[in-house]
Amino acid sequence: MSTETQDGEDDLKERVVNFLRRNFPQIQMHGGSAAIRDLDRETGEVTVLLGGACSGCGISPMTIQAIKTRMVKEIPEINEVHADTGMDGDMGGESRGGTSPSFPGDTSDDTTDIEDDQGPQAPF
Repeated sequence: MSTETQDGEDDLKERVVNFLRRNFPQIQMHGGSAAIRDLDRETGEVTVLLGGACSGCGISPMTIQAIKTRMVKEIPEINEVHADTGMDGDMGGESRGGTSPSFPGDTSDDTTDIEDDQGPQAPF
């Protein structure tokens, strides 16, 4: 690989990283992470892996869709974006480290009788 090609890929990679930081600060603010898994300058394809709290997060599909839609508009060299939390597919055999989704009010106490669970109580 020539030095010029390497410099071009480094510049593109830096622009993708800056795009993620600038447009999606909530990923890191909520305990998640976004990393470039693969970047192919020739085809214009980038693969982004969301991790940490993004794995199992109920709104991560919306975040993924926003990344896919906005990145191709903002970075002309990018033609296609693949993004995943690693929860529902193999991302190269790496450890996904994901957890099951959690919701406010959930407990990890296995002794709770599910039939007695009446759901959340109204505040009035």
